[in-house]
Amino acid sequence: MPRPIIYVLLVLVAVSLVPMGLLYRANHLPKNQPRLQVVPDMDQQFYYKAQTENPFFADGVTMRKPPAGTVARGMLAADDAYFRGIARDTIFVAEIPATVTRPMLDRGRERFNIYCAPCHGQSGNGNGMVHARAQALGEGTWTPPTDLTSQTVVDRPAGHIYNTIANGIRTMPSYGAQLSPEDRWAVTAYVRALQLSRNATPADLPVETRAALGQ
Repeated sequence: MPRPIIYVLLVLVAVSLVPMGLLYRANHLPKNQPRLQVVPDMDQQFYYKAQTENPFFADGVTMRKPPAGTVARGMLAADDAYFRGIARDTIFVAEIPATVTRPMLDRGRERFNIYCAPCHGQSGNGNGMVHARAQALGEGTWTPPTDLTSQTVVDRPAGHIYNTIANGIRTMPSYGAQLSPEDRWAVTAYVRALQLSRNATPADLPVETRAALGQ
């Protein structure tokens, strides 16, 4: 092949690389404008902002309400016994619908001391610091907290205590926003532990412990 033709071909090959070099440069150099995209796909698609008018819908509203009955993924909460403390209709479950473990009681004690103890006291008998302060002020508008170790509360089903935590009762506010269902049951379990500790009898102790006490 004649040498001039070879030179021409080399020049043509070099020139053909120029567009690719320009594309590479456009995609990798910092700039204030969007980079050149050969295949944009959906990277730079048009979209409506949330509160702007949208002619696509009959009402012209961009933000759409979810269909009735829509439930977020993982938030079905279909188990009434666990998520609402109800066995059927409005009857509370008698026992905690979960296995009570030591970590669960430890978690319940932690949450109890944060959210419940200020009024009910760490022992649960209603002598918390908020109650003591209210008594000292003597303004006559304070409702004393319930003694959680009283027989009245002991006789309540576990679902009743759970419901009280979730929705409040009388002047006590709801703690549903602060405590997840898991934490509500943990606090319920800890309240039961406080009740047992305050109302225990020697018959509740293991045989070997009773024998040691007898000595």
